[in-house]
Amino acid sequence: MTRYAMVMDTRRCIGCQSCTVACKIHNELPLDIIYNPVTTIGPTGTFPDLTLSFLPLICMHCDNPPCVDTCPTTASVQREDGIVYVVDSKCVGCLSCIMACPYGARQHNHETGTVSKCDFCKDRLEQGKLPHCVATCHQKARIFGDLHDPDSEVSKLVKNNRTVQLLGELNTDPSVFYIY
Repeated sequence: MTRYAMVMDTRRCIGCQSCTVACKIHNELPLDIIYNPVTTIGPTGTFPDLTLSFLPLICMHCDNPPCVDTCPTTASVQREDGIVYVVDSKCVGCLSCIMACPYGARQHNHETGTVSKCDFCKDRLEQGKLPHCVATCHQKARIFGDLHDPDSEVSKLVKNNRTVQLLGELNTDPSVFYIY
C-alpha cells in the first residue's frame, strides 16, 4: 500500500522560499497563512567560520495523527496513503486540531472561520504531478514519493541516509524525514 512521504535534504536547502511562495499561490492563501515556512538557523560559529542553515517545515502527515483523533466533527481525515487533510464543509473552526498538532502545521483561516493545512497537493497527485513545493525546489532539497516502494527515491534516501523525524519521541510517526 502506498504511503506518501517527503524527504527534506537540509544540506541542499538555501532558504530561497520558492516552496513557500509556490504553495501560497497554488492554495490562494491569505497573507497571514503559510503552510510551509522555511526557518533560518544561525548564523552560528565564530567569525570568520560562520554557518547558516535552513529548516523547511510542513505538515508531517503523521501515521498516528493526533489532529485527526481530536476533531469532533470528523473534518480532519487521514487517507489510506497517509495524507492528512481537512474537509472544509465539516470544519466548524473549533481549533481543537490546532491545539493537538505538535508541529504547528494547522492554520486558522480568519476569513472562512475554518482550519486549513498542507495536503501534499492531493489534487496534483491525482493528476500524476508532484506537490508544488517539490516541483518548485530548484535545489532538489524536497523529495516526494511512496515510502513503501523500495525503488522510489524517497525510500532509498530514508534507507541510505541518517534521517530524523521531528519530535519522533511523540510516536506520531511523521511522513516527513530530514537529512542533515
